[in-house]
Amino acid sequence: MTVSVFTSRVILDVLGVEDFGIYNIVGGFVAMFSLLSGTLTAASQRFMSYELGRAKSDISKVFSTSLSIHLMLAALIFILLESAGVWFLNYKMNIAPDRLVAANWVFQCSILTFCVNLISIPYNASIIAYEKMTIFAYISVFEAVAKLGIVYLLLLFNFDKLILYAFLTLLVAIVLRCVYGFYCKYKFRECRFYFIKDKELYREMLGFSGWNFIGSSANVLNSHGINILINIFFGVALNAARGIAEQINTTLNSFVLNFMMALNPQITKNFASGDYDNMNVLIIKGAKYSFFLFWLLSLPILLETDIVLKIWLVQVPEYTSILVRYALIYTMCQILSQTLYAAMLATGKIKEYQIIVGTLSLMAFPTAYIFFFLGLPAQYGYISSILFSLFCLLARMYLLRRMVPNFSWYIYFKEVICRIVLVVVLSIILLLILRSFMCLGGIAMLISTILSSLFFSIICIYFVGLNISERQFVLAVVRKSIKKRF
Repeated sequence: MTVSVFTSRVILDVLGVEDFGIYNIVGGFVAMFSLLSGTLTAASQRFMSYELGRAKSDISKVFSTSLSIHLMLAALIFILLESAGVWFLNYKMNIAPDRLVAANWVFQCSILTFCVNLISIPYNASIIAYEKMTIFAYISVFEAVAKLGIVYLLLLFNFDKLILYAFLTLLVAIVLRCVYGFYCKYKFRECRFYFIKDKELYREMLGFSGWNFIGSSANVLNSHGINILINIFFGVALNAARGIAEQINTTLNSFVLNFMMALNPQITKNFASGDYDNMNVLIIKGAKYSFFLFWLLSLPILLETDIVLKIWLVQVPEYTSILVRYALIYTMCQILSQTLYAAMLATGKIKEYQIIVGTLSLMAFPTAYIFFFLGLPAQYGYISSILFSLFCLLARMYLLRRMVPNFSWYIYFKEVICRIVLVVVLSIILLLILRSFMCLGGIAMLISTILSSLFFSIICIYFVGLNISERQFVLAVVRKSIKKRF
C-alpha cells in the first residue's frame, strides 16, 4: 500500500493529468473484455477448491481443462481487440489527435498485458485452492519493488513517458507470469498441462462460466463501462480524477481482497464436504470482519479526503475528492455481498441467481448513462452503482436461503447488516463530537483524525460489532499474545 501511494503520486506528476487519464481510459477499455475472463476465473477457483474438498479429487484434470479454455479465450480476445478495439480507440474515444499514437502504443501493451494475465489465472487459482498464501506475500513484495523500478526509469529516460510506462507495466506482468508458472510447476505436481478430452468437464465449466458471465459483465460495465461514459461526456481530465479515486479504493480494498482470498476456498471446501454449519459461520464472520477491516482504513480518508490528496499528489485533478468518497462508499456496499457471492459459487447452482442478481447489477450502467445524459455530474456514476449494489444485496440474501442449507437471511441481516450499521453510525457520531472541539488544520488534523477514528472504530467494533463469543475469542488472542511476549 505504501509503495502504491508513492508510485501513484510520482506517475501522475510525471505523466500529467491528460496522459494519466489516457492510460486510465485506454487500459480500462481493454479491461472491459475481462468480463469474459472473469467468468472463467471464478470457475477455475471454484472447481479446484471443490475438487480438493471432495474425498476423491482429480485436480490435474481441472487444471489442464482450465488452462486449455484460457488459452483459447486469450486468442479470441486478442483478435477482437486488434480489430474492433483498434477501430473504437481511433474513431470513437475522446482523445487529443496529437496523443493518438501514444494511446495506440498503450492499447497494444494493454492487450498483451491482459492476455498474459489471462493465461496466469489457472496457476493463481491453484495457489488459492491449496491455500499457499505465503507465495502471494513474496510476489507482492517483488511487484512493489518492480513498481518502484518503473518510477525510477520514468524519471531516468527522456522518452515518451506514457509509452514507456505501458511497456514497463507489460514487462512486469510477463515476469510475474513466469514466477507463478515456475512455482506451480515445481510445487504442485497437478499443475502440469496435458490435453484433456473430457467433454463433460469442458461443458460443465463452460456452462458454469456462461451463467456467471452475466454477473461478471455487470461488474465490468459498472467500473470500466462507466469510465468510458465519463470519457464521452466529460473528457480525459475526469478519467484522471476517477483513476486516482480507483487507485485509492483499490489500494485499501486489497486488504479485504486478500482476506477473502484466504476465506473463499474454505467456504467452497465446507460445502463440498457437507459441513454447512461451519460454512454459514464463515459467511457471517467473513462479511463482518472484511467490512470492519475496510472501515478502519477508509474512515480517516472519508473525513479528510482533501488533506490526504493535497499531501499525496503534486497536482489534484478536479472532482477527485468527491469521487474518492463515493468510490469508498460503493466498495463498502460491495463488501457486504462478498461472502454471499462466494457461497453462491460454491453451490454451483447459479442460473437463477445470475438471472436475477446479474440483471439488477447490469441496470447500473444504463442508469448512469441516463444521469449523464440529463446533465448530472460525474459522481452520479458511483451513485447509480451504489443504489443497485444495495438492491443486489437484498436479492442475494433472499436467494441464498434456498441455495445453502441452514442459511438464514434473518440471522445474516441481524448479525452482519445491523451490527455494521450501528458501528458506522456510532463511530461517526463520536468522531464528529470530538472534532467539534478541535482547532487544528493540515497534517495535525489528519494525524488526530487517524488516531481518533481508529480508537472510536475499534471500541465500537468490539462492543457493538462483535457478539459475546467473538469478544471472548479476541480477549483470548490478546492475552495469549501478551503472555507470549512478556
